Amino acid sequence: MIQPIIQRGTKKQAMIAQALMCTVMLAALLCPGVAQANTVRIKDIVDIDGVRDNMLVGYGLVVGLNGTGDTLNNSPFTAKSLVGMLERLGINTRGDMLKTKNVAAVMVTATLPPFSAQGTRIDVTVSTLGDAKNLSGGTLLVTPLMGADGEVYAVGQGSLVIGGFTASGSAASVTKGVPTTGRIASGAIVEREINFQLADMPNLRLNLHNPDFTTAKRIADVVNKEFASEIAVASDRSNVTVAIGDKSRNKLVTLITRIEQLEVIPDEVAKVVIDEQSGVIIMGDNVRISRVAIAQGNLTVRITETPQVSQPGPLSNGTTQTVARTDIDISEGEGKKLAVFSPGVTLQELVQSLNALGIGPRDMITILQSIKAAGALQAEIQVI
Repeated sequence: MIQPIIQRGTKKQAMIAQALMCTVMLAALLCPGVAQANTVRIKDIVDIDGVRDNMLVGYGLVVGLNGTGDTLNNSPFTAKSLVGMLERLGINTRGDMLKTKNVAAVMVTATLPPFSAQGTRIDVTVSTLGDAKNLSGGTLLVTPLMGADGEVYAVGQGSLVIGGFTASGSAASVTKGVPTTGRIASGAIVEREINFQLADMPNLRLNLHNPDFTTAKRIADVVNKEFASEIAVASDRSNVTVAIGDKSRNKLVTLITRIEQLEVIPDEVAKVVIDEQSGVIIMGDNVRISRVAIAQGNLTVRITETPQVSQPGPLSNGTTQTVARTDIDISEGEGKKLAVFSPGVTLQELVQSLNALGIGPRDMITILQSIKAAGALQAEIQVI
């Protein structure tokens, strides 16, 4: 009798232990910050120096519009561009009055990714330059796209895709989106490559997205630990320099891949970002409040004017007059109390306390600025 009881107890304990293990694993999956710190890949917080995009721009013409193009009288550059294009095609139209409404002058922009080879395609964005109403159904003619050095790096052409539309009648009109801007997927062909060789770099420099001395030092330490050598140095708050050995120069992509997959804990400056127009407040986790007392009350003064008629008495030879009755109501709000914040208050405690006072975003902006003025807010306030 004893042996089966012990076996049942053992099975029950095993089931409990297994359930606890599943609970711990589930908590680790749902709350990864508990199992490990808020680490991020180096790949997500840095850029490789020299590996960058380049902006391209060009001027072109869009044809095939359904009467929604530029008015040539109001857009003389469109008329001159149209005449010049026709002359290049062997058609002389100088001196003639052009009245077409199916053409629009546009600016064409694109981004040339790094290491783009000749013959590859990139997306382009087309935007009106004149008074065209809609680019729907238009086709961009051959447009050279130049870089900041004036050289042509790509040529764009193709049919536009518009994300908006315009519909109008005799008494009303409806516009959705922006019909004067369109895109051409893979609408430009790269004609010139940027002369940049990654293997020619003497050192590998990592540029931080958010410059910070602590984060730069942590990146250097993680890289040195991975390669068991002092190859990385945090030169300043924005850059980490990694020495490229002779053996790694021929395998530079492998070296970059190993560095990008390493994880670090980025540090951040205590900052409060305030958008006064929309009332949005963003506070970092490192924001701290020194000991301070806050009292907030909504003082409301309401003045009501009520017109009344004053009627004279019988046989008084008086006149009827209109007088105004004034009522003044002053209220300071209910439930507003004095809150005392202890030293080292965290972001969560600050928000919970202010919400408990019934303070809205607009009042919270004023309170934060007042706390900063009192020297109790240990953070930077940035108003955008």
